[in-house]
Amino acid sequence: MPRGSAELTNARREEIIAACEKLYQTMSFKEITLKDIAGATSFTRTSIYNYFQTKEEIFLALMQREYERWVGELEALAETYTTMSAEAFSGALAHTLERRGMLLKLLSMNHFDMEENSRPECLRDFKVAYGASIEAVRRCLVRFFSDMDAREQQDFLYAFLPFLYGLYPYTTVSEKQRRAMSEAGLDFVYMSVYDMAKNCIHALLKPRK
Repeated sequence: MPRGSAELTNARREEIIAACEKLYQTMSFKEITLKDIAGATSFTRTSIYNYFQTKEEIFLALMQREYERWVGELEALAETYTTMSAEAFSGALAHTLERRGMLLKLLSMNHFDMEENSRPECLRDFKVAYGASIEAVRRCLVRFFSDMDAREQQDFLYAFLPFLYGLYPYTTVSEKQRRAMSEAGLDFVYMSVYDMAKNCIHALLKPRK
């Protein structure tokens, strides 16, 4: 790690992460290289190695940041309302996901390879943010559905969290994919992130009012 203030180090890391995010909006994970990321920053490719050793570490840091932002929204949700019906909570939680398109896109990637190609300390920091998101959802369940016991909370989380990994592919379809499905005779029904997430969350909360 280069010498300098913690503020400078964090600013450099954020610049690298932001460059990666910008590239990922128009390029695939496979296409993006460290050279591409360096070219979108104010410093050299060699300098990037002072902060990240692999492309996977940068993407992992981007996903960590997205989880942290989602946690902020979940905490605000729990602090803003004292009571919510299952219908209202389903919609509110779905809206937080609707605003986290980058997180959903990252979740659709191959996490195993990404985590295997990251240093233990990078993986640990990511898992802290991931764990915080689980606890933030759990706190919402405790606040709004006090009749839920620990097993019911766990059942909700173990159904809801894996669902997130497939949300992006089901709600973001390219023209090439549309043509292929049409030629295959598949009657694909487009649903937005909000609609699909709300339906799933509400189904998991039934029979609560």
